[in-house]
Amino acid sequence: MKINKKLVLLLMVAFLVSIVAGCGGAATKTETEKTPAPAKEPIKIGLNVELSGGVASYGTNCRNGIVMAFDEINKAGGVNGRKIEYIVMDCKSDAAEATNVAARLVQKQVVALIGPLVTGSVLGATPIATQNKIPLVAPAATALPATVDEETGKTKEFVFRTCFLDPFQGGLMGNYAADTLKAKKAAILMDTSTDYAKGLAQAFKESFTKKGGTIVAEEGFVKGDKDFKSTLTKIKNKAPDVVYVPGYYNETGLIAKQARELGITVPLLGGDGWDSADLVNIAGAKALNHTFFTNHYSPQDNDPKVVKFVQAYKAAYKTTPDAFAALGYDSAYLVADAIKRAGSTDGVKIKDALAATTNFTGVTGTFSMDQYHNPVKSAVLIEMVDGKQVVRTKIKP
Repeated sequence: MKINKKLVLLLMVAFLVSIVAGCGGAATKTETEKTPAPAKEPIKIGLNVELSGGVASYGTNCRNGIVMAFDEINKAGGVNGRKIEYIVMDCKSDAAEATNVAARLVQKQVVALIGPLVTGSVLGATPIATQNKIPLVAPAATALPATVDEETGKTKEFVFRTCFLDPFQGGLMGNYAADTLKAKKAAILMDTSTDYAKGLAQAFKESFTKKGGTIVAEEGFVKGDKDFKSTLTKIKNKAPDVVYVPGYYNETGLIAKQARELGITVPLLGGDGWDSADLVNIAGAKALNHTFFTNHYSPQDNDPKVVKFVQAYKAAYKTTPDAFAALGYDSAYLVADAIKRAGSTDGVKIKDALAATTNFTGVTGTFSMDQYHNPVKSAVLIEMVDGKQVVRTKIKP
Protein backbone atom coordinates (compact mmCIF):
# COMPACT_ATOMS: atom_id res chain seq x y z
CA MET A 1 0.00 0.00 0.00
CA LYS A 2 1.36 3.40 -1.00
CA ILE A 3 1.46 6.04 1.78
CA ASN A 4 1.03 9.71 1.04
CA LYS A 5 4.24 11.44 2.29
CA LYS A 6 2.45 14.72 2.88
CA LEU A 7 -0.11 12.99 5.09
CA VAL A 8 2.62 11.32 7.15
CA LEU A 9 4.36 14.64 7.65
CA LEU A 10 1.16 16.30 8.82
CA LEU A 11 0.48 13.49 11.28
CA MET A 12 3.99 13.77 12.73
CA VAL A 13 3.65 17.54 13.22
CA ALA A 14 0.29 17.10 14.91
CA PHE A 15 1.78 14.47 17.24
CA LEU A 16 4.69 16.71 18.23
CA VAL A 17 2.37 19.66 18.87
CA SER A 18 0.20 17.51 21.14
CA ILE A 19 3.27 16.43 23.15
CA VAL A 20 4.46 20.02 23.57
CA ALA A 21 0.98 21.14 24.53
CA GLY A 22 0.77 18.30 27.06
CA CYS A 23 4.11 19.19 28.58
CA GLY A 24 3.18 22.86 28.69
CA GLY A 25 -0.13 22.04 30.34
CA ALA A 26 1.60 19.92 32.98
CA ALA A 27 4.12 22.67 33.64
CA THR A 28 1.37 25.25 33.96
CA LYS A 29 -0.52 23.08 36.43
CA THR A 30 2.58 22.53 38.54
CA GLU A 31 3.36 26.23 38.57
CA THR A 32 -0.13 27.17 39.72
CA GLU A 33 -0.35 24.59 42.52
CA LYS A 34 0.42 26.11 45.95
CA THR A 35 2.50 24.11 48.42
CA PRO A 36 1.19 24.51 51.99
CA ALA A 37 3.53 26.52 54.23
CA PRO A 38 5.19 24.35 56.85
CA ALA A 39 3.55 24.59 60.29
CA LYS A 40 5.48 26.63 62.83
CA GLU A 41 7.06 24.72 65.70
CA PRO A 42 4.93 24.83 68.88
CA ILE A 43 6.07 26.69 71.97
CA LYS A 44 6.80 24.16 74.70
CA ILE A 45 5.90 25.03 78.28
CA GLY A 46 6.49 22.67 81.19
CA LEU A 47 4.02 22.07 84.01
CA ASN A 48 5.78 20.89 87.19
CA VAL A 49 2.78 20.25 89.43
CA GLU A 50 1.72 18.21 92.46
CA LEU A 51 -0.64 15.58 91.02
CA SER A 52 -0.06 13.10 93.85
CA GLY A 53 1.13 13.24 97.44
CA GLY A 54 0.13 15.55 100.27
CA VAL A 55 -1.18 18.50 98.23
CA ALA A 56 -2.46 16.65 95.16
CA SER A 57 -5.70 18.63 95.29
CA TYR A 58 -3.78 21.87 94.72
CA GLY A 59 -1.74 20.52 91.83
CA THR A 60 -4.60 18.79 90.07
CA ASN A 61 -6.83 21.84 90.12
CA CYS A 62 -3.98 24.12 89.13
CA ARG A 63 -3.16 21.82 86.21
CA ASN A 64 -6.79 21.96 85.12
CA GLY A 65 -6.75 25.76 85.13
CA ILE A 66 -3.50 25.91 83.16
CA VAL A 67 -4.68 23.43 80.55
CA MET A 68 -7.98 25.25 80.11
CA ALA A 69 -6.14 28.54 79.56
CA PHE A 70 -3.68 27.13 77.03
CA ASP A 71 -6.49 25.41 75.15
CA GLU A 72 -8.29 28.76 74.92
CA ILE A 73 -5.12 30.46 73.73
CA ASN A 74 -4.49 27.81 71.08
CA LYS A 75 -8.08 28.01 69.89
CA ALA A 76 -7.60 31.76 69.44
CA GLY A 77 -4.52 31.23 67.26
CA GLY A 78 -1.75 30.68 69.79
CA VAL A 79 1.04 33.12 70.64
CA ASN A 80 2.78 35.04 67.87
CA GLY A 81 1.36 32.60 65.33
CA ARG A 82 2.54 29.49 67.21
CA LYS A 83 0.53 26.99 69.21
CA ILE A 84 1.45 26.13 72.79
CA GLU A 85 2.44 22.57 73.63
CA TYR A 86 2.18 21.95 77.37
CA ILE A 87 4.07 19.06 78.94
CA VAL A 88 2.66 17.93 82.29
CA MET A 89 4.73 16.11 84.93
CA ASP A 90 3.96 15.15 88.53
CA CYS A 91 6.41 16.31 91.21
CA LYS A 92 4.52 14.21 93.79
CA SER A 93 4.38 17.00 96.39
CA ASP A 94 8.09 16.44 97.02
CA ALA A 95 10.92 18.99 96.75
CA ALA A 96 13.50 16.48 95.51
CA GLU A 97 11.13 15.18 92.86
CA ALA A 98 10.38 18.78 91.84
CA THR A 99 14.09 19.17 91.07
CA ASN A 100 14.07 15.99 88.96
CA VAL A 101 10.95 17.02 87.08
CA ALA A 102 12.37 20.46 86.32
CA ALA A 103 15.48 18.83 84.85
CA ARG A 104 13.42 16.45 82.70
CA LEU A 105 11.28 19.30 81.40
CA VAL A 106 14.39 21.31 80.50
CA GLN A 107 15.61 18.31 78.49
CA LYS A 108 12.36 18.52 76.53
CA GLN A 109 13.31 22.08 75.54
CA VAL A 110 10.56 23.96 77.32
CA VAL A 111 10.90 27.75 77.25
CA ALA A 112 9.12 28.36 80.57
CA LEU A 113 8.06 26.43 83.66
CA ILE A 114 4.80 26.78 85.57
CA GLY A 115 4.90 25.28 89.05
CA PRO A 116 5.42 23.77 91.47
CA LEU A 117 2.80 25.26 93.75
CA VAL A 118 4.17 25.03 97.30
CA THR A 119 7.27 26.95 98.30
CA GLY A 120 9.40 23.97 99.33
CA SER A 121 9.05 22.38 95.90
CA VAL A 122 9.60 25.71 94.15
CA LEU A 123 12.89 26.00 96.01
CA GLY A 124 13.78 22.54 94.71
CA ALA A 125 13.09 23.49 91.09
CA THR A 126 14.68 26.95 91.21
CA PRO A 127 18.35 25.97 90.65
CA ILE A 128 17.44 24.08 87.47
CA ALA A 129 15.46 27.03 86.10
CA THR A 130 18.20 29.49 86.98
CA GLN A 131 21.08 27.44 85.56
CA ASN A 132 19.24 27.00 82.27
CA LYS A 133 17.92 30.59 82.13
CA ILE A 134 14.30 29.43 81.95
CA PRO A 135 11.68 31.52 83.78
CA LEU A 136 9.66 29.73 86.46
CA VAL A 137 6.23 31.03 87.44
CA ALA A 138 5.00 29.74 90.81
CA PRO A 139 1.19 29.95 90.95
CA ALA A 140 0.72 29.54 94.70
CA ALA A 141 4.06 29.71 96.54
CA THR A 142 3.23 32.42 99.07
CA ALA A 143 6.32 32.20 101.32
CA LEU A 144 8.95 34.93 100.90
CA PRO A 145 11.92 32.66 99.93
CA ALA A 146 10.24 31.61 96.68
CA THR A 147 11.37 34.78 94.90
CA VAL A 148 13.92 36.32 97.27
CA ASP A 149 17.18 34.76 98.46
CA GLU A 150 17.06 34.66 102.26
CA GLU A 151 20.81 35.06 102.67
CA THR A 152 21.47 37.89 100.21
CA GLY A 153 18.06 39.55 100.06
CA LYS A 154 18.35 39.63 96.27
CA THR A 155 15.53 38.86 93.87
CA LYS A 156 15.79 35.47 92.19
CA GLU A 157 16.25 36.46 88.57
CA PHE A 158 14.20 33.73 86.91
CA VAL A 159 11.47 33.08 89.50
CA PHE A 160 8.09 34.84 89.61
CA ARG A 161 4.74 34.21 91.25
CA THR A 162 1.09 35.02 90.60
CA CYS A 163 -0.06 34.83 94.24
CA PHE A 164 0.13 37.30 97.11
CA LEU A 165 2.60 36.85 99.98
CA ASP A 166 2.26 35.34 103.44
CA PRO A 167 3.06 38.58 105.31
CA PHE A 168 0.13 40.14 103.46
CA GLN A 169 -2.46 37.42 104.11
CA GLY A 170 -1.25 36.65 107.65
CA GLY A 171 -1.41 40.32 108.53
CA LEU A 172 -4.90 40.62 107.10
CA MET A 173 -6.15 37.79 109.28
CA GLY A 174 -4.55 39.28 112.39
CA ASN A 175 -6.30 42.57 111.70
CA TYR A 176 -9.61 40.83 110.98
CA ALA A 177 -9.42 38.86 114.24
CA ALA A 178 -8.88 42.03 116.25
CA ASP A 179 -11.06 44.52 114.37
CA THR A 180 -14.00 42.45 113.14
CA LEU A 181 -14.12 39.39 115.40
CA LYS A 182 -13.16 41.58 118.41
CA ALA A 183 -10.74 38.95 119.69
CA LYS A 184 -8.44 39.89 122.57
CA LYS A 185 -6.66 36.55 123.00
CA ALA A 186 -5.46 34.24 120.23
CA ALA A 187 -3.79 30.84 120.09
CA ILE A 188 -1.62 29.70 117.18
CA LEU A 189 -1.41 26.07 116.05
CA MET A 190 0.90 25.89 113.04
CA ASP A 191 2.57 23.40 110.73
CA THR A 192 6.19 23.73 111.87
CA SER A 193 7.45 21.66 108.93
CA THR A 194 6.79 24.38 106.31
CA ASP A 195 8.08 27.91 105.74
CA TYR A 196 4.58 28.70 104.53
CA ALA A 197 2.88 28.12 107.89
CA LYS A 198 5.71 29.66 109.92
CA GLY A 199 5.57 32.81 107.80
CA LEU A 200 1.81 33.09 108.20
CA ALA A 201 2.03 32.57 111.96
CA GLN A 202 4.64 35.30 112.34
CA ALA A 203 2.64 37.78 110.25
CA PHE A 204 -0.56 37.02 112.17
CA LYS A 205 1.20 37.40 115.50
CA GLU A 206 2.73 40.75 114.57
CA SER A 207 -0.50 42.29 113.28
CA PHE A 208 -2.69 40.90 116.08
CA THR A 209 -0.40 42.08 118.89
CA LYS A 210 0.01 45.46 117.20
CA LYS A 211 -3.76 45.81 117.54
CA GLY A 212 -3.47 45.16 121.28
CA GLY A 213 -4.17 41.42 121.22
CA THR A 214 -2.33 38.77 123.22
CA ILE A 215 -1.03 35.41 122.00
CA VAL A 216 -1.87 32.95 124.81
CA ALA A 217 -0.52 29.78 123.20
CA GLU A 218 1.78 28.78 120.36
CA GLU A 219 1.75 25.09 119.44
CA GLY A 220 2.93 23.11 116.44
CA PHE A 221 2.41 19.99 114.37
CA VAL A 222 4.11 18.47 111.33
CA LYS A 223 2.89 17.28 107.97
CA GLY A 224 1.18 13.91 108.22
CA ASP A 225 0.06 14.20 111.85
CA LYS A 226 -3.40 12.76 112.51
CA ASP A 227 -4.11 13.14 116.23
CA PHE A 228 -4.21 16.71 117.55
CA LYS A 229 -6.39 16.25 120.64
CA SER A 230 -3.62 16.56 123.22
CA THR A 231 -2.40 19.83 121.72
CA LEU A 232 -5.93 21.14 121.26
CA THR A 233 -6.67 20.38 124.91
CA LYS A 234 -3.72 22.57 125.94
CA ILE A 235 -5.06 25.35 123.74
CA LYS A 236 -8.59 24.99 125.10
CA ASN A 237 -7.28 25.43 128.64
CA LYS A 238 -5.83 28.82 127.63
CA ALA A 239 -9.33 30.05 126.69
CA PRO A 240 -8.45 31.92 123.47
CA ASP A 241 -11.02 33.97 121.59
CA VAL A 242 -9.73 32.64 118.24
CA VAL A 243 -7.32 29.93 117.09
CA TYR A 244 -5.13 30.62 114.06
CA VAL A 245 -4.23 27.41 112.19
CA PRO A 246 -1.89 28.06 109.24
CA GLY A 247 -1.29 24.87 107.29
CA TYR A 248 -2.58 22.67 104.48
CA TYR A 249 -6.05 21.17 104.23
CA ASN A 250 -5.12 17.56 105.11
CA GLU A 251 -4.11 18.53 108.63
CA THR A 252 -6.26 21.63 109.16
CA GLY A 253 -9.39 19.67 108.27
CA LEU A 254 -8.62 17.13 110.99
CA ILE A 255 -7.79 19.92 113.45
CA ALA A 256 -11.16 21.58 112.85
CA LYS A 257 -12.97 18.28 113.30
CA GLN A 258 -11.15 17.36 116.52
CA ALA A 259 -11.38 20.89 117.93
CA ARG A 260 -15.16 20.84 117.66
CA GLU A 261 -15.28 17.35 119.18
CA LEU A 262 -13.36 18.71 122.19
CA GLY A 263 -15.82 21.56 122.59
CA ILE A 264 -13.68 24.35 121.12
CA THR A 265 -16.35 26.59 119.66
CA VAL A 266 -14.39 29.80 119.03
CA PRO A 267 -13.57 30.85 115.45
CA LEU A 268 -10.81 28.90 113.71
CA LEU A 269 -8.75 30.96 111.26
CA GLY A 270 -6.43 29.99 108.42
CA GLY A 271 -4.70 30.88 105.18
CA ASP A 272 -5.11 29.95 101.54
CA GLY A 273 -3.88 26.42 102.27
CA TRP A 274 -7.37 25.71 103.57
CA ASP A 275 -8.88 26.12 100.11
CA SER A 276 -9.80 22.65 98.92
CA ALA A 277 -13.03 20.72 98.46
CA ASP A 278 -11.31 18.01 100.49
CA LEU A 279 -11.35 20.30 103.52
CA VAL A 280 -15.10 19.78 103.86
CA ASN A 281 -14.76 16.06 103.20
CA ILE A 282 -12.18 15.75 106.00
CA ALA A 283 -13.66 18.06 108.64
CA GLY A 284 -17.35 17.91 107.84
CA ALA A 285 -19.46 20.95 107.06
CA LYS A 286 -20.68 21.43 110.64
CA ALA A 287 -17.18 21.54 112.13
CA LEU A 288 -16.19 24.24 109.65
CA ASN A 289 -18.95 26.64 110.64
CA HIS A 290 -17.49 29.80 112.16
CA THR A 291 -14.13 29.32 110.44
CA PHE A 292 -12.43 31.94 108.28
CA PHE A 293 -9.50 31.95 105.86
CA THR A 294 -7.74 34.29 103.47
CA ASN A 295 -7.80 33.44 99.77
CA HIS A 296 -6.82 34.63 96.30
CA TYR A 297 -10.27 34.85 94.74
CA SER A 298 -13.85 33.73 95.16
CA PRO A 299 -15.93 31.90 92.54
CA GLN A 300 -18.83 34.04 93.80
CA ASP A 301 -17.22 37.22 92.45
CA ASN A 302 -19.52 39.05 90.01
CA ASP A 303 -16.65 40.31 87.86
CA PRO A 304 -17.46 39.24 84.24
CA LYS A 305 -14.01 37.69 83.83
CA VAL A 306 -14.51 35.55 86.93
CA VAL A 307 -18.05 34.56 85.93
CA LYS A 308 -16.85 33.45 82.49
CA PHE A 309 -13.96 31.47 83.99
CA VAL A 310 -16.16 29.70 86.54
CA GLN A 311 -18.73 28.76 83.90
CA ALA A 312 -16.07 27.41 81.53
CA TYR A 313 -14.33 25.46 84.29
CA LYS A 314 -17.58 23.91 85.50
CA ALA A 315 -18.41 22.88 81.94
CA ALA A 316 -15.00 21.27 81.49
CA TYR A 317 -14.47 19.65 84.89
CA LYS A 318 -17.96 19.42 86.45
CA THR A 319 -16.91 21.19 89.63
CA THR A 320 -16.39 24.72 90.96
CA PRO A 321 -12.83 26.01 90.51
CA ASP A 322 -10.91 26.74 93.70
CA ALA A 323 -8.19 29.38 94.03
CA PHE A 324 -5.50 27.01 92.78
CA ALA A 325 -7.39 26.46 89.53
CA ALA A 326 -7.76 30.23 89.17
CA LEU A 327 -4.07 30.85 89.92
CA GLY A 328 -3.09 28.20 87.37
CA TYR A 329 -5.33 29.84 84.78
CA ASP A 330 -3.80 33.25 85.44
CA SER A 331 -0.27 31.82 85.40
CA ALA A 332 -0.81 30.35 81.94
CA TYR A 333 -2.13 33.63 80.54
CA LEU A 334 0.69 35.54 82.25
CA VAL A 335 3.35 33.37 80.61
CA ALA A 336 1.64 33.60 77.21
CA ASP A 337 1.38 37.38 77.58
CA ALA A 338 5.08 37.64 78.42
CA ILE A 339 6.09 35.53 75.41
CA LYS A 340 3.91 37.69 73.18
CA ARG A 341 5.42 40.92 74.52
CA ALA A 342 8.93 39.50 74.32
CA GLY A 343 8.37 38.54 70.68
CA SER A 344 10.66 35.62 71.37
CA THR A 345 10.96 32.26 73.09
CA ASP A 346 14.37 33.13 74.49
CA GLY A 347 14.30 32.56 78.26
CA VAL A 348 16.06 35.79 79.14
CA LYS A 349 13.69 37.86 77.02
CA ILE A 350 10.64 36.11 78.50
CA LYS A 351 12.04 36.74 81.98
CA ASP A 352 12.48 40.43 81.20
CA ALA A 353 8.91 40.64 79.90
CA LEU A 354 7.57 38.98 83.06
CA ALA A 355 9.49 41.45 85.21
CA ALA A 356 7.98 44.33 83.23
CA THR A 357 4.38 43.12 83.68
CA THR A 358 2.05 46.03 84.37
CA ASN A 359 -1.72 45.99 84.95
CA PHE A 360 -2.15 42.34 84.01
CA THR A 361 -5.82 41.49 84.45
CA GLY A 362 -6.55 37.95 85.55
CA VAL A 363 -9.25 36.00 87.31
CA THR A 364 -7.53 36.57 90.67
CA GLY A 365 -7.27 40.31 90.11
CA THR A 366 -5.32 43.00 88.29
CA PHE A 367 -1.67 43.27 89.22
CA SER A 368 1.79 44.53 88.33
CA MET A 369 5.09 42.85 89.24
CA ASP A 370 7.17 44.55 91.90
CA GLN A 371 10.97 44.56 92.05
CA TYR A 372 10.94 41.22 93.89
CA HIS A 373 8.87 39.48 91.17
CA ASN A 374 5.79 39.49 93.39
CA PRO A 375 2.38 40.66 92.15
CA VAL A 376 0.78 43.55 94.00
CA LYS A 377 -2.81 42.36 94.32
CA SER A 378 -5.90 42.02 96.51
CA ALA A 379 -7.06 39.19 98.77
CA VAL A 380 -10.48 37.96 99.86
CA LEU A 381 -11.54 36.81 103.32
CA ILE A 382 -13.89 33.84 103.32
CA GLU A 383 -16.15 32.32 105.97
CA MET A 384 -17.28 28.70 105.78
CA VAL A 385 -21.05 28.38 106.23
CA ASP A 386 -22.57 24.88 106.10
CA GLY A 387 -19.75 23.68 103.87
CA LYS A 388 -19.97 26.63 101.46
CA GLN A 389 -17.59 29.55 101.02
CA VAL A 390 -19.05 32.99 101.72
CA VAL A 391 -16.99 36.10 100.96
CA ARG A 392 -16.87 38.47 103.91
CA THR A 393 -14.56 41.14 102.54
CA LYS A 394 -12.06 41.95 99.80
CA ILE A 395 -8.86 43.70 100.86
CA LYS A 396 -6.60 45.73 98.62
CA PRO A 397 -2.82 45.76 99.21
